[in-house]
Amino acid sequence: MTKKWNRRSFVAASAALGGILRTRAFAGEGELQGAPSAAGREEVPKGRLGHLEISRLLLGGNLLTHYTHSRDLMYVYTLTRHYNTREKIFETMALAEAHGINALVIHTAAGVMDMLREYRHKRGGKIRWIICPTAVMEPGLKEFKEQVAMLLDEGTDAVYIWGVRADDLVARGNPELIAEAVTVVKDKGALCGVGAHDLRVIQECERLKVPADFYIKTLHHHSYPTGPKPEDITTPYKEIPGYWCSHPKETIEFMEQVEKPWIAFKVMAAGAIPPANAFRYAIRGGADFILAGMFDFEIAEDVRLIKEILASDLKRSRPWRA
Repeated sequence: MTKKWNRRSFVAASAALGGILRTRAFAGEGELQGAPSAAGREEVPKGRLGHLEISRLLLGGNLLTHYTHSRDLMYVYTLTRHYNTREKIFETMALAEAHGINALVIHTAAGVMDMLREYRHKRGGKIRWIICPTAVMEPGLKEFKEQVAMLLDEGTDAVYIWGVRADDLVARGNPELIAEAVTVVKDKGALCGVGAHDLRVIQECERLKVPADFYIKTLHHHSYPTGPKPEDITTPYKEIPGYWCSHPKETIEFMEQVEKPWIAFKVMAAGAIPPANAFRYAIRGGADFILAGMFDFEIAEDVRLIKEILASDLKRSRPWRA
């Protein structure tokens, strides 16, 4: 039975949660106060991106960088910024690690690298970094190459092409530049993926045999109140507030034939679909990993859900690719 919440029970639960989280906060440089030891930490099933072993549930960076994609509810951006302070972000990453999430996917927003550097080198964090450069991608890729060099020098574990850039390149008829960018990263000996909202990005990468190591592609169904209506969907990717995967059925069908690992993102349509429903849909639909933006208080439950779903009879039509 679902618990009924009133103001008093909410405040009491919030206070209790705050106490739990504070025991997992960083005491200072080099260690986590009260966090489980390596031997006592929770485990999440893992898969592989090349040589990299990562948890099937990944921590998304959008909430940590305050990009909530909250449609026209602009106050949510401000609320998230006030809640996810620098210290709270450190707590969130530590809590993710304690629950067995071993990789963070994030973009090079302002201040991100300073934050990650402090977390890893001063605070003792072990979470892996899968990062997309936000550099403009123009012929010659000068700015992109500079950001890639910086990311790899900082110890980034894998790089991927930002979906915003990949969508735009395909829309402008220049998917070859995606292939060139992937080659830039791989020539440096690093793993490289391609992100996309538009299914045509993945289709073009497969057609061109782009040597990407993995894909990060949106996947969510449309059965939620603000989901798109059929008349809204006139192109494979059209930016209408409220959804990020315009053709889920076609995405699932195409990805069945794709042999590269698939990290599904925006699976909850930016909070519109409950995680249990969203995770099951994405995993059944063929995703190898789930990328989810999570506040600290959501992590334990989301880990429980993903473990429960992975242990169930999924009836996947796509083989596991990682």
